[in-house]
Amino acid sequence: MRVLVVGSGGVGSAFVAIASHRAAYEHITVADIDIGKAEAAVETAVDVDDGRVKAAFVDASDEDSVADLARRCRADVILNACDPRFNPPIFQGAFAAGCHYVDMAMHMSEPHPSDPYNKTGRRLGDAQFAQHPVWKNRGLMALVGMGVEPGFSDVAARYAADHLFSRIDEIGVRDGADLVVDGYDFAPTFSIWTTIEECLNPPVVYERDRGWFTTEPFSEPEVFTFPEGIGPLQCVNVEHEEVILIPRWIDVQRVTFKYGLGEDFINVLKTLKKLDLVSTEPVEVRGVKVSPRDVVAAALPDPAELGERMHGRTCAGTWVKGLDNDGAEREIYLYHVVDNAWSMKEFGHQAVVWQTAVMPAVAIELMATGVWNAIGVVGPEALPPDPFLDLLDQHGVEWEWTEYRDRAPAPESDSGAA
Repeated sequence: MRVLVVGSGGVGSAFVAIASHRAAYEHITVADIDIGKAEAAVETAVDVDDGRVKAAFVDASDEDSVADLARRCRADVILNACDPRFNPPIFQGAFAAGCHYVDMAMHMSEPHPSDPYNKTGRRLGDAQFAQHPVWKNRGLMALVGMGVEPGFSDVAARYAADHLFSRIDEIGVRDGADLVVDGYDFAPTFSIWTTIEECLNPPVVYERDRGWFTTEPFSEPEVFTFPEGIGPLQCVNVEHEEVILIPRWIDVQRVTFKYGLGEDFINVLKTLKKLDLVSTEPVEVRGVKVSPRDVVAAALPDPAELGERMHGRTCAGTWVKGLDNDGAEREIYLYHVVDNAWSMKEFGHQAVVWQTAVMPAVAIELMATGVWNAIGVVGPEALPPDPFLDLLDQHGVEWEWTEYRDRAPAPESDSGAA
C-alpha cells in the first residue's frame, strides 16, 4: 500500500514512525506546507535511508495541491492528519485523484442557527456522508473517524455488539488520563484548535426515540472510574463523532461521549470563550490579520514536543450497558491504555499522539491486505472488529475489557455550562 500522509504534526509524524515498521506499507509520502516538518517526520521512520519514506510539500487547503501530489506519488490512500478545518479539500482531493481516504476527525459541524442547545444543525460528517453515493460508484473507500476516539472506540462498540451483548441499552465513550506535563500549568496534549472546537460546540446525544439532539457544553457531569489505576475522573458531555457514527450501524437506545477534562481545564476553556479567544474570524492587530484561536494555539506548547515532560497514562474506551448473551444485565468497559514512558521509549512520541496514530496505521494495513474492503463513506462500525483488534495487539499495547459498575453523578458544584 502506498500512502500519502497530509500533515506532519504530532499524529502525522507518529503514524510515520509506526507504519514504517510494517511490511504492508510499500511507500509513505509525508507532506506538509512546512517542508522542514515533513522532513523531520521522515527522520522518525525506521530504516530511513532505504527510500521507502519521503517528504513533500503540500497545501492542505488546496484540493488541487492534494490531488496533484497524490498522483505524483501514486498513492493508494490518503491519510488526513490535519485539523478538521482542512477536511473538505483533502477529502475532495483524494476523490479527484482516485484514492481511498482515511481521517481521524470528520467534517466540522455547524450549530443550529436558532436553538443550538436543543437541536442539531449540520452534524459532524454530514457533508461526507452526503457524498457516499459518488464514492461508492467509483469503488473508493472513505473511512471517516478512524483515530482513537473516534476510531478504536467505535471498533470496541462493534465488538461488544457482535460478541458480548444480546441487547444494548447505552453506549458511552469515556476518555480520561492521569497525564502530567512538567513545567506547565496548562498544556493540552492534543491540538488546542481541535479541543476548542469539540469542547465548546453544543454536545450531541443520541436517543432512539428522539434521534440526535444537543445540550449545553460540559453538561451531565458524572464520575467515571478509569481502569489500571487512573481512577475516578469527572466526565462531561462533549461533541464527538462516535455519537453520530455508532447509531448508523449499531442498534442502541442511547449514545454519549464524555471527556474527563477536569475542572481546571474546563475553566480555562470557559475563560477563552468569554474573551472570544476561541473565534476563528480574523481580527486586525497592528496591521496583521489573525484569528484569535490561532493566536491561542501559537502561544501554547506544541503537543508533539511535550513527550519528554509528560508522565502518566491515557485511556480511551467504550462503556456498554445492556443484556449479555444469556439475557442477564451487564455493563463493561472496553479500553486501550498507553503509558507515556513506553511510547516515548519505543517510538519517540508522546502517548496521546501515538495512541491516535496507531489506529489508522492498523486500519490502513487491513485495507492493504483486503480484510477491510468496504466502498463508499463508512465509519469503523461498518467493518469487522476482530481483525482490527488482533492486529492492534501486535503493536505492543493490548486492548482490554472489564466488567464495570462504578458510575455516579458528579457533585452539583462541579457542573455548569460555558
